[in-house]
Amino acid sequence: MSKEAPDRVAVDANVAMQDSPEFAQLRSKFRRFVFPLTALFLAWYFLYVLLSVFAKDFMGTRVAGNVTWGLVLGLLQFVSTFVITMVYARWADRVFDPEAEALARKMGDDQ
Repeated sequence: MSKEAPDRVAVDANVAMQDSPEFAQLRSKFRRFVFPLTALFLAWYFLYVLLSVFAKDFMGTRVAGNVTWGLVLGLLQFVSTFVITMVYARWADRVFDPEAEALARKMGDDQ
C-alpha cells in the first residue's frame, strides 16, 4: 500500500461549496450574528448564577409580596431564552435562509 497521495482527487460538490467565497461569507455572517448573541446570553446566565451564590441578600429581597429578585431574574432567564429564539428565527428567515438557499441553488446548477 502506497502512502503517496493520488494524482487526482474526485471533485466533491460539498467540498467545492465549502471552499467557495460565497459559503465563507455566509458562514461569517452566521457567526457575526450568533456568537455575540450567545456570549450575551451566557454572560446574563452567569450573572444570575453568580448573584444567586454571592448576593443572597439581594436575591432574597422581596419585590412584591412573596416575589423576590431571585424569582424575577430567574423568570427573566426564560423570557430571554424565548426572545433570543424569536430574534434568531426572524433573522434566519429574513437574512440567512434566503442566502443559503441561493447558494444551494447555485451549487446545484454548477454540477
